[in-house]
Amino acid sequence: MKLYWIKTNWIIKKIFSNYIWDVSNKGNAVYLTFDDGPIPEVTTWVLEELKKHEIKATFFCIGNNIKKNPELFKKLIREGHKIGNHTFNHLNGWKTTNDAYIKNTIQAQEAIDAYTEEDIKFFRPPYGKIKKSQSKELRKLGYKIIMWDVLSADFDSSISKEKCLNNVLSNVKPGSIIVFHDSIKAFKNLEYVLPKTLAFLKENNFKCSTL
Repeated sequence: MKLYWIKTNWIIKKIFSNYIWDVSNKGNAVYLTFDDGPIPEVTTWVLEELKKHEIKATFFCIGNNIKKNPELFKKLIREGHKIGNHTFNHLNGWKTTNDAYIKNTIQAQEAIDAYTEEDIKFFRPPYGKIKKSQSKELRKLGYKIIMWDVLSADFDSSISKEKCLNNVLSNVKPGSIIVFHDSIKAFKNLEYVLPKTLAFLKENNFKCSTL
């Protein structure tokens, strides 16, 4: 049974108004984001696809993956992409004590800060699951909690690649924050969906921006 939503409705956005779900803009900008990297087998391919279209994205990185793949992480930064925090060990906030969750996020931030001096703190909770108390504490520490307007569900091996593509193309609009995953699990769908999404956005005069 599906336990996630593809298109975030206005009620959710209003209830959780302290989170960023989309970005108001007068242009035709959309915001591509990638969770769970950096992973050599996948992130490298994503970078090549983005480079073909001269597109920059925002990568919400797992601290432990940064530690394992520092050169690839530095390449993300060198190529002009934005970085966000996705905890050090991909923790589910609903199943984690506040103290452990905050410490794990700070540990991930230390891994990020070892390679970049940028002071912007973006945070996306793994699985989209975070307690109100955890969010409050992170926002006190200066983090912006970034959620999404459109979820590709590329991580879901039970859906077809065509369905995954439709999740994006039928829901994207100006200001949308779109979620993909540069993970091994998601790659089968991502490999099909990302090039077609980039082509669609270009054909429909969307501008891809970083958060």
